[in-house]
Amino acid sequence: MSKGIKTRVKTAKGRKISSTRWLERQLNDPYVKQAKAEGYRSRAAYKLIELDERFGFLKGAERVVDLGVAPGGWTQVVRKRLPRAAVVGIDLLPADPIDGAILLQMDFLADEAPDRLREALGGPADLVLSDMAANTVGHPQTDHLRTMALVEAGLDFAAEVLKPGGVFVAKVLAGGADNNLVAELKRRFTTVKHAKPPASRKGSSEWYVVAQGFKGRAEDEPFGEG
Repeated sequence: MSKGIKTRVKTAKGRKISSTRWLERQLNDPYVKQAKAEGYRSRAAYKLIELDERFGFLKGAERVVDLGVAPGGWTQVVRKRLPRAAVVGIDLLPADPIDGAILLQMDFLADEAPDRLREALGGPADLVLSDMAANTVGHPQTDHLRTMALVEAGLDFAAEVLKPGGVFVAKVLAGGADNNLVAELKRRFTTVKHAKPPASRKGSSEWYVVAQGFKGRAEDEPFGEG
């Protein structure tokens, strides 16, 4: 057994040192190896598994939305744990088909995206997942603002489609959701918690916010109307 022996990657001609380090980290990452062994498309699958083990939000969910679905690891987990659930995912990037899930390749921020998602879902959601993050520009404050804008858009959508008691799980960056967003989450949900699952790399700035017990929409309009 070669357990404990690290795979080293030689710096190839034309490859940046940072790229070599990333490749070396991937080759030695136990989550990457486990994902490959268990058929998950990304190590991110284990972030959702670990969050669910702590908060138990997948149990009993019948309709699930996956925002930022590509490459599909989270939807794979949902389909494995909830084989009868309706699952709809959306991403600007392409994702290979997943049996039993509807995947839309389009910009979630496009005006028509929420209606397309609602139509595909066919009813109110029990769970809205968001692993979306804006493309980083290398400026921490700007990156944080851009990603938080996506979280806020995800929350607005969740407030439209979740049934009472539903759950919203979203990726945020270091420091978690800002005060205004936390206040809005607490207004709409009975419990709001921050968590960093073990599968998130130690050096990563990502955290997740888990909002459970959706209190319902302010208006009494039926789902998908108005």
